[in-house]
Amino acid sequence: MRRDGAWLVGVGVASAIRGAPIQKSAARVRLGRSGQVTVETDMTDVGTGSYTIIAQTAAEMMGVAVANVAVHLGDSRLPESPGTGGQWGAASVTAGVYAACVALREQVARKLGIDPAAAVFADGLVHDGMRTVALGDAAQEQELLAEETMEYGDLAKEYAQQTFGAHFVEVGVHAATGEIRLRRMLAVCAAGRILNPKTARSQVIGAMTMGAGAALMEEMVVDRRRGLFVNHDLAGYEVPVHADIPHQDVIFLDEVDPTMSPLKAKGVGELGIVGVAAAIANAVYDATGVRVRDYPLRLDKFLDQLPEEL
Repeated sequence: MRRDGAWLVGVGVASAIRGAPIQKSAARVRLGRSGQVTVETDMTDVGTGSYTIIAQTAAEMMGVAVANVAVHLGDSRLPESPGTGGQWGAASVTAGVYAACVALREQVARKLGIDPAAAVFADGLVHDGMRTVALGDAAQEQELLAEETMEYGDLAKEYAQQTFGAHFVEVGVHAATGEIRLRRMLAVCAAGRILNPKTARSQVIGAMTMGAGAALMEEMVVDRRRGLFVNHDLAGYEVPVHADIPHQDVIFLDEVDPTMSPLKAKGVGELGIVGVAAAIANAVYDATGVRVRDYPLRLDKFLDQLPEEL
């Protein structure tokens, strides 16, 4: 047991595994005269960065700047995607965009009289070692359009589609009051190619925050006699605020998964919550020697078992 003044300090770790299914997804990609690329799919963006990673995918495939890509989402009249949720969104939708861009690249090359197999798309240009032509020249007569769907057949039956990780937490438990304070949190994630480290990190630290809430304060109380929720608003159902969350860090392992999509990516957002509460409970045990086996870790569950003050 380690002490820091009145605080008992402990560290905990828990492993994490979360399914990362990849699903059928379609997209439509347009090329305009100016070289502007437009991507259309009914995918949603609930703040997780779908617009960003879709634009990145199309920009890399078509050899243009991200600023030259327009992304249209969230309309059921657009090509069908699996939507957001369950860690399937990012890997699925970018694969659909990739497929549509492959089809559009072939159209562009043939329109410009370039062998599609030899064509290189970069910096708004298309070249094959002999000729260099502006990408937009292929659409001078009319806009070019390609729509394609990425499907996977029995892939999910052949491979376990999972993400893996570990969560590390340091806590302080007040020796007299039993108050629990998080001190440090770290997530280490193995989730294939990370399409955008900034948005992926934001998802993971948000999930870590939710895991902290589940471990320490979030509890729905049900009146079983009258069949209603007692704490049905944020006045009675506590969630973490800034003061509850310490320094958080995220490490993404440098890996790709060739058994997944053409981009070798997986989802990652929900991996950030799996194991967080267990790591916190383990840290509290390390600090106090008291094992609490149900959430949240309220004072009444362990206060009377704390070691006597030294």
